[in-house]
Amino acid sequence: MKTKYLLAAAVCLMPCVANAAIPYRAQQNRMPAPSAPDGRDAEALARNHRFYIGGMYDFSMWNSYTDDKDVHAGGKNTSSFEAVAGIRIYDTFRLEANYIRTRAKWNNFSLDGNTGFINAIIDARIDNLYRLFYTQRLVPYIGAGAGLSWNSANDIHIDNKITPAVAAMAGLGIELGEYFTIDAGYRYMYMFTPKFDAVKDLAPIAHQFRIGARVNF
Repeated sequence: MKTKYLLAAAVCLMPCVANAAIPYRAQQNRMPAPSAPDGRDAEALARNHRFYIGGMYDFSMWNSYTDDKDVHAGGKNTSSFEAVAGIRIYDTFRLEANYIRTRAKWNNFSLDGNTGFINAIIDARIDNLYRLFYTQRLVPYIGAGAGLSWNSANDIHIDNKITPAVAAMAGLGIELGEYFTIDAGYRYMYMFTPKFDAVKDLAPIAHQFRIGARVNF
């Protein structure tokens, strides 16, 4: 007898249980599926082209210096080349390594250096920051870096063969499609003094105008 009552109660409760599950199932059905990146997020370029390499031509204007004994070193203009390799962390931030065959020249002597920099660079990529444009061909940038220079002198003696160096830069990238970029810019380079025997306190400083290209892959 009790078994009959229990079965009847279970049959009566089944519709209630089913109705209670309906809102849960409806809530599950309304949950949106995760959306894939649409190609305009903050890592679109970095995701598709994480690395790049390139080369630059540098026109350098070296500083003049006169010490307290009126010993004068007149800075000259020189040309050099550099190799570039970089990695994009975000579309608007990248790390770049530069190797420069530095040639600094004054009126009576010169300094050759193998100089390496690690730079942090910020790209003003407006389309990713504000979503105003889908394609941006002109990308200004600013950056700063630090490194070392392995030096050798001509017609003068130096005490320090290895000197620290720092740099600040700004420029404009002209993107010709997604793989190729023309790079034109300016760099201020300060090299700690290698202690020339004639002018101990002369620290090589250059205003460098640069032009080159980068290949993205």
